[in-house]
Amino acid sequence: MTDSVEAQDSSYAAARLRLLTEEARSGPPRRAALAALTDRWLAALAADAAEATGTGGYALMAVGGYGRGELSPRSDLDLVLLHDEGAPKVAALADRIWYPVWDLGLALDHSVRTPAEAMKTAADDLKVQLGLLDARHLAGDSALTASLRSAALADWRNQAPKRLPALYELCQERAERQGELSYLLEPDLKEARGGLRDATALRAVAASWLADAPREGLEDARTRLLDARDALHLVTGRATDRLALQEQDQVAEALGLLDADALLRQVYEAARTVAYASDVTWREVGRVLRAREARPRRRGLLGRGRTVPAAGTPERVPLADGVVEQEGEAVLALAAKPERDPVLPLRAAAAAAQAGLPLSLHAVRRLAAAARPLPVPWPAEAREQLVTLLGAGESTVPVWEALEAEGLITRLLPDWERVRCRPQRNAVHRFTVDRHLVETAVQASGLTRRVGRPDLLLTAALLHDIGKGWPGDHSEAGEIIARDVAARIGFGRADVDTLALLVRHHLLLIDTATRRDLDDPETVRAVAVTVRDTSTLELLAALTEADALATGPAAWSTWRASLLADLVERVGEALDTGALPETADRESTAEEERLAIEAARTGGPVLALHAHTEPEGEGEAQDEALGVELVLAVPDRPGLLAQAAGVLALHRLAVRAADLRAVDPIGEGPVSLLNWRVSAEYGSLPEAARLRADLGRAFEGTLDIESRLAEREAAYPRRRGVTAPPPRVSVAKGTSQTATVLEVRAQDAPGLLHRIGLALTATGITVRSARISTLGANAVDAFYVVGKDGAPLPEARAAEVARQVEQALR
Repeated sequence: MTDSVEAQDSSYAAARLRLLTEEARSGPPRRAALAALTDRWLAALAADAAEATGTGGYALMAVGGYGRGELSPRSDLDLVLLHDEGAPKVAALADRIWYPVWDLGLALDHSVRTPAEAMKTAADDLKVQLGLLDARHLAGDSALTASLRSAALADWRNQAPKRLPALYELCQERAERQGELSYLLEPDLKEARGGLRDATALRAVAASWLADAPREGLEDARTRLLDARDALHLVTGRATDRLALQEQDQVAEALGLLDADALLRQVYEAARTVAYASDVTWREVGRVLRAREARPRRRGLLGRGRTVPAAGTPERVPLADGVVEQEGEAVLALAAKPERDPVLPLRAAAAAAQAGLPLSLHAVRRLAAAARPLPVPWPAEAREQLVTLLGAGESTVPVWEALEAEGLITRLLPDWERVRCRPQRNAVHRFTVDRHLVETAVQASGLTRRVGRPDLLLTAALLHDIGKGWPGDHSEAGEIIARDVAARIGFGRADVDTLALLVRHHLLLIDTATRRDLDDPETVRAVAVTVRDTSTLELLAALTEADALATGPAAWSTWRASLLADLVERVGEALDTGALPETADRESTAEEERLAIEAARTGGPVLALHAHTEPEGEGEAQDEALGVELVLAVPDRPGLLAQAAGVLALHRLAVRAADLRAVDPIGEGPVSLLNWRVSAEYGSLPEAARLRADLGRAFEGTLDIESRLAEREAAYPRRRGVTAPPPRVSVAKGTSQTATVLEVRAQDAPGLLHRIGLALTATGITVRSARISTLGANAVDAFYVVGKDGAPLPEARAAEVARQVEQALR
């Protein structure tokens, strides 16, 4: 018998070696062949051992990865020896199976249990329970294996509402410890988030029958990770799952890949697929479990407890045109038509991110399948929605990943493919190139109150390293790409030039601050010549900080921040301060003169509505999405801006841009002209007659705007959404000789301009003119105000007014 066992061992070892060194067979076929070879060997060992010891009533099972038939070259053999209660000589049987395995130097994870003991251990240990879900019979009494497997699956399904949350916590804790596989330079293929452990967890969720993972691409992703692990085992000769730097070139060669970067990109793409499938699956598990808890129950007439499904459909709360919230996700509205609305993917993504919601899998897939390509250049709304998405902070990341998982990002921005999943072989960087760009936008969203053009800041953040992966200096390559992208998404020529400058010189400030003598006038002069003006300087300073924060802790410190602030202050002093243009200097159009004269004669509001069009427009549907131009003329009065803005808010009109100025068309007193570009938050635009009537009531004092807004908010409370940077109100010194200019930078929200107007009115000052602009989700407004004497405010008074308005907005 001993000779027979030794012969079997020798034969198995030789066959195993041939299989692992056979270049013609790799991947799933080799893993399956290795598992089958090992199955035959262990079955023969068990049969010989049972015969030698006279043991019956046993079964040898493979569990875990071996149970799934996924046997890598250095994988453990996960085995369970089952036996009936009181079966004789089980210990001797086990020894005759385990020792030959150890003698060949194979790693063994083993246990000896009765079915009852196995079930009890599984109930106490989640990892044991997960292993039993993949149990596979090898030798002995197959009825024992089948009975235990059936019992384990039934128990898993019965206990799923309790066990799945525990499994989720286990996955989260592991992700915290091991990090994201798709960003690590030396990732753990098994334990990191998006690795093989997560793929196994998805199988367990599917086995519970509560939810299932998105299957598209998932099996291929698992295969790629397993292939990489096989190659790693063969290259190192060790049972390791960590893809160390020094082994990456050899592993890439073993897999037939060009180099280590190609290997990492392949591994990262697979990990992202697994991670995204995990996010979607766990979200669905949570939804199902919440629905079970909330489901009303009533007992039958005979007292038998029978669950009765809740009536009706889940509540759908509007978020944007064509987008609603349902069960904690952003989904497409029933009336949404992605095949006719090319901006819908960006609008849905922006609405989801701003609301702090995930974009549902069904919505993303429908958008990917049906959405029309955007015209080039993009319409204004598409550009604004992209900026809104980028400005949502941390909520941007999962929404961006959802779009990327379905190929929408590279469809919108073809140049993204070059940086997608591209590793950065620099220990300072914690992310791949593409994820670093998104993270820079996340960090920049917290700095938008520092700049006058948050849209340019956020776009530059997304593009600043877009040149990586091209030959030569990535800043120079990036400048060329940024020009093309900026023009394609619809920025004007001046903005394209600014974005190109920001990308080309995104390292200028930090390199100068940390490597040059700031007391040398030539240092400051050289930077000033490059940045040209203070608005570009503030953009470049904010981009520099966002880039460093996104890179990692080693790239930003108090010392670096102080050096950068010192340089920016010196360069700012060397530059001329640019003044904001006063809209009051613009000549009135013929229509504005006509409206102003009519308003002066009638004493009431007069308005005109026009579709807002662009040269690139594509028909009425697009024009309505861009909004309408509203020209309003009304005799000047205190609180005019707040009242007009309040009426627009009541009609759910979002103000995209506006200006206010005073004229005196017939010499009988000033008339305020307000030019607005507005769009419906969702649905259709209000009728002009209703709008005019409500404006008249508001100016007469018979429409209680505050109460109406409060009633609507109470009836339809809005989701709080992301936490935005606090509003900032400042005095723009030196920008006007005839008025004090107050700059308000805040998160755009329904009724924001109404609240600003109320706050300004409460201070007792007069708004002589105003320029309102909404850039993505950021409002950047300038108000030219004077005191009761018609003169600019004294410095102390101006500072106090700014403080009062900021406090009111907070």
